[in-house]
Amino acid sequence: MTATPHRSTPHRARLIATDLDGTLLCRGGTVSDRTAAALVAAERAGLRVVFVTGRPPRWMAQLSGHIGGHGVAICSNGGAVVDVHRGELLESFPLAVEQALAVVGLLRDRLPGTAFAFEFPGGFAREPEYDLVMWESDKEHPVAPAEELITEGRVDGLFKLLAKHPALAPDLFLTLAREAAGHLVEITRSSPVSLLEISAAGVTKASTLARWCTAQGIDRSEVVAFGDMPNDLEMLAWAGDSYAVANAHPDVLAAVARHTVSNEDDGVAAVIETLF
Repeated sequence: MTATPHRSTPHRARLIATDLDGTLLCRGGTVSDRTAAALVAAERAGLRVVFVTGRPPRWMAQLSGHIGGHGVAICSNGGAVVDVHRGELLESFPLAVEQALAVVGLLRDRLPGTAFAFEFPGGFAREPEYDLVMWESDKEHPVAPAEELITEGRVDGLFKLLAKHPALAPDLFLTLAREAAGHLVEITRSSPVSLLEISAAGVTKASTLARWCTAQGIDRSEVVAFGDMPNDLEMLAWAGDSYAVANAHPDVLAAVARHTVSNEDDGVAAVIETLF
């Protein structure tokens, strides 16, 4: 059965908060003509659009033309707030050195074979065993054991610690990692492969979006949010109105009452078009 968007929301929308990959963007990370037009129309109607993504800041430049006049994106699952137009880091919520070392130690001990990588203001770094896939860098970057990268200050301001496993299924890897280190940090996932995304305790898409909205005088009841993966769950629960795209992870579809069509069918645009 094809999901269809609700035709109205119970609160007046002032802000659209949307995930990118798998939600707003089509396959290959592109913005369809319909979605681009819906974003422009929303801004002209007085709604603000904020991209809230697991992507690191360095992966946002190609989307600057779609982000609206304010230029703000929340990246790295809430770890960084960026002015995409100016390429400027506005705010960040990094993991402490002690946190990062403790998590690396626990996951390496409990889940042998785990390899680590790092997203930080200076770019990207990884362990030799960490294969480069998806949004990781193919440019020159530091490669060394995780403990060395952390203790030598080569990943200062760490937005997000990445952990990858060669054999465990993605959801099982997430469950086991949370059992091992979830008391220290936030652990989630958004990739189809066994790749975990780790942020400082209390730092999620929802926490940073809530902070930004408070500064703008926007109440959560005025926010319409969109997502597809476990890293969106906190944001979708926080927002006044939330939608899961039809292609979302089963946990997201189960947690969110409102569904729209898939990202390939312009699910976000289909809802935005009903808001004004």
